[in-house]
Amino acid sequence: MTILSDIDHNAQMADMKSFDEPMPSVGIFWYDMESHSLFGVRRKELTPQMVEDAAVKGKPFINYPKLHRQVWASEYFKAQAKHLDTKFKGDYTQIPRGRVAWSVDKFIVLVGKWAEPIQDELTDLLEQEFSLPYFEFVYDEHWDLGHGWSGDMPK
Repeated sequence: MTILSDIDHNAQMADMKSFDEPMPSVGIFWYDMESHSLFGVRRKELTPQMVEDAAVKGKPFINYPKLHRQVWASEYFKAQAKHLDTKFKGDYTQIPRGRVAWSVDKFIVLVGKWAEPIQDELTDLLEQEFSLPYFEFVYDEHWDLGHGWSGDMPK
């Protein structure tokens, strides 16, 4: 765990306070390969107070509270109840997805290898959708197509 000095922490807070509205957000998303767009986006603004509180508690990671599978199931059942067509059908792990989080001193975007060939395009979409001033991609097998909670379960 990296601990920021008081000077670095105060500088970071000043940077965040200087952002124009809206504040940067943490959240989850899916990527539609056909339309080259994000969908199912869920986000929560990250405030300087949240970062300060996490630092005081020694928690270097701030995350959106819901899981992809929870959002997917909720949207699927809403569409079924209303007899609507939806992108939220089938196995949610088969659709490119990711998570935006705050880790110590930067935003990170957790994605699978599906994102490597479209990194520039995805960067633009994420910067706009989550109001991110900067971030770094973190590639993890969990976010590869077919992996995740449902992808890890035996057939």
